[in-house]
Amino acid sequence: MKAICIEKPGEIHVAEIALPQRKEGEALIEVKSMGVCGSDVAAYRFNHPNCHYPLIIGHEIAGIVREIGPNATGIAAGDRVVLDPYLYCGHCYPCSQGHTNCCESLHVLGVQVDGAMCEYVAHPADMLIKIPDSMTWKEAALAEPLTIGIHGIHTMEVQAGEHVTIIGAGTIGLMAALTAKACGAVPILVDVVDGRLQKAREMGLEYTVNSLTEDAEAYIRDLTHGRMSETVMEASGAEAGIANALRYASYLGRIALTGWPKGDVTLPTALITRKELQVRGSRTSVNEFAEAIDLISQGKVDVNPFITVAVPFEELPEHIIGQAQHPDTYLKIVGLL
Repeated sequence: MKAICIEKPGEIHVAEIALPQRKEGEALIEVKSMGVCGSDVAAYRFNHPNCHYPLIIGHEIAGIVREIGPNATGIAAGDRVVLDPYLYCGHCYPCSQGHTNCCESLHVLGVQVDGAMCEYVAHPADMLIKIPDSMTWKEAALAEPLTIGIHGIHTMEVQAGEHVTIIGAGTIGLMAALTAKACGAVPILVDVVDGRLQKAREMGLEYTVNSLTEDAEAYIRDLTHGRMSETVMEASGAEAGIANALRYASYLGRIALTGWPKGDVTLPTALITRKELQVRGSRTSVNEFAEAIDLISQGKVDVNPFITVAVPFEELPEHIIGQAQHPDTYLKIVGLL
């Protein structure tokens, strides 16, 4: 079968590999759509420390179940599904607490292990989530990144009526903002690129501010009538963004760190103590696919504007190269089979 393979950083192509053999407890999935994640592009651009090469990429995957044995979820052959790509051990302390996203030996498809950007994939049957017939394959490919945004909102325990300042108006930040809005909260998008903020406004996100050219702190203070933001999600991974998260937060504010910094970051702990801020990590997602599918299928979060281009499977390598060279040109690439 065909698969998208990165032989080594800077070399990506459509490869021929063996069809997967379904093991006990697994299902065989005919892949129909796949989203390109920033981690896929990073694996192409850099010698990613968490990746092995050659590597089959892809973890934003939807398809049709072709073979499956008895399972607890009721999934049957012929069902349309999305894949939960976070493979956990089930035995470590976080797993024992139900936080499988924090598994001490977590493996993500297309990162630590080969992914599913291929024609068929074998995957644990209990890590498949059924999608309605009304959902398009393009929409289904965006369920996984939406779960990341949802998890950030859950991590902050956002309540209706609260302000949610989100630093970084990329895919995850925008999806978190749309989720917050669907929950009745008031999202505020902060970024340094006007084009991303314009995209946010086109998606119906009213409150945006460029922290490079405007006084974002004053903007948030004015919008919140002096309180500042009850919750802040840092989705850029930039050191300046992390520092700003503490300033944008209200006293007793709740902060979720979702972005991945490239190195160590210094935090002014005196500010954290003075405000009694609750600073929390927010990693991947856990049991949030059903909510993502519900938000999409009910039209509460429209993921279609995220799709910069939907292309045939064979054209994915050239578009991944294009995103690596011109990152601001793309929001989401979706491949279709």
